[in-house]
Amino acid sequence: MLLTGLSGLEYRGYDSAGVALVDEAVDVYKREGEVSALESALPEGPVPGATGLGHTRWSTHGPPSDANAHPHTDETGQIAVVHNGIIENYQELRDELTARGHVFESETDTEVIPHLIEERLEVGLDHGPAFREAIARLEGSYAIAAVFADSDTVYAARHESPLVIGLGDEGQYLASDVPAFIEYTDQVIYLEDGEFATLTPETVTVSDETGAVVEPVVNEIAWDPEDAGKGSYEHYMKKEIHEQSRAIQDCLRGRVDPETNHILLEELAELDLPATVQLVACGTSYHAARYGARLLREHGIAAQTFLASEYRAETVPVDEETLVIGVTQSGETADTMRALREANGAGAVTLALTNTVGSSAARECDHVCYIRAGPEIGVAATKTFASQQVALALVTGVLAETAEPAFLQGLAELPAQIQTVLENSQAQALADAYVDSDAYFFIGREYTAPVALEGALKMKEITYKHAEGFAAGELKHGPLALVTERTPVFALLTEGSRLEKTLGNVKEVQARGAPVIAVTDAPQTVERYVDHVLEVPSTHPYLTPILANIQLQLASYWLANRLGRSIDKPRNLAKSVTVE
Repeated sequence: MLLTGLSGLEYRGYDSAGVALVDEAVDVYKREGEVSALESALPEGPVPGATGLGHTRWSTHGPPSDANAHPHTDETGQIAVVHNGIIENYQELRDELTARGHVFESETDTEVIPHLIEERLEVGLDHGPAFREAIARLEGSYAIAAVFADSDTVYAARHESPLVIGLGDEGQYLASDVPAFIEYTDQVIYLEDGEFATLTPETVTVSDETGAVVEPVVNEIAWDPEDAGKGSYEHYMKKEIHEQSRAIQDCLRGRVDPETNHILLEELAELDLPATVQLVACGTSYHAARYGARLLREHGIAAQTFLASEYRAETVPVDEETLVIGVTQSGETADTMRALREANGAGAVTLALTNTVGSSAARECDHVCYIRAGPEIGVAATKTFASQQVALALVTGVLAETAEPAFLQGLAELPAQIQTVLENSQAQALADAYVDSDAYFFIGREYTAPVALEGALKMKEITYKHAEGFAAGELKHGPLALVTERTPVFALLTEGSRLEKTLGNVKEVQARGAPVIAVTDAPQTVERYVDHVLEVPSTHPYLTPILANIQLQLASYWLANRLGRSIDKPRNLAKSVTVE
């Protein structure tokens, strides 16, 4: 059961893995590498214990190794702990503990926790109070679970790192995300910051920082366990690219009224028109935010985009007339959550645009708009990016109180057009031609400029090849120095995004010998100027970037496949980045 759960969470980290099984003693098994390495290290036959912990690690303190893998234990071996997040004062605590005679076996910040608990047990506290007092010493972010020898109880706490409880008929479950236990139950409790949980095989008790028992809200997860599986696809990423048609249908369902040409987002009915909009996000979500900010400005709404890690409410104008939109697939991204909390503290109205019901962003923001993409397991975001773009277009229509009939018609046709791209793409044929290239450049203008950035990010993430995305006009202001015959250029040449100007940039790179792949809705116009064409259907200019991006996703996928890369679990990366 633990191994199944860990396999369902490997997208969150796969540098090492471990389990602790509790009976009269605590038996710990852990290995550097993926869950399969751990599985091969387990003893043959059953291991005693009906309670246990499991963990997959994304390394922060100390490199991947058997010693640094979780769970970590105290010196008696009677306590085992797993932890997500960062203990910011761990060095101070470690120095204190070392001075009192404790010996550490790892380089991790996590290992201080079982030692702190051990000391509280030694002064006579029971398990629960000892756990609470140890947690009170910690500074930073954490989702922590601890078990004790000869006890079937799991103790857990959360602060700025996700933790969710599953309520089952045959046991209780605790995880950082729902896929760990979705095949066992769809009834969940999302712990709030500062809350503690005590789980036994039959019961779950949630309490606050004072120890007072609280009545948690029980949510039902609306997706089938098979939604989180690969099915017949070789990779999750390929499956999720091909799910984009359905994801967009789900995002739009009930939100567009074709008879009145209105966008209906009931969740934003109480949202007043802001004076300014600020979008904060990271990675792929940041590229979606840039697309959304341009849409907002096009509709007369002042909008800025900020990398969440660089956002500081005290350095930008923020007041009660400011709407801050946090774009975050997981709803748990640490940098984005910090930015949203700062905005809340400065008096701004906050809106979470997220995929995850019950996530921190959804619970803490004033408003929430779900993108409804369904579970996304591949580390490289695909269908969530498309769904974020569509959801931001819907939010723009609500804030602007207007929507062009042609745009709404384009939305209605978008799922079928996505399917057309998926069925007819020639991206796979490019893999053999360009697999040995030195680097890949991506250029676009206006609405396709963020897609150029996203195309480059996908190429970096899963091929490990150098890739850069630029607003096309910036190519001649420096990056052109890198262009050679071994740097193919993906040019987004679409109607409504100043195609003629970008064709001028195409000529600039061709003069330096670079091959050009056009992603275009105007093949007859551009095919004589380029080496290859990846075609997308004609649609409203606001929606063309969504179709164009699918071709870039497929190009990166097939190049990574040709290179034999670990597509779903690219090195050094994790799906949900819950540390700053």
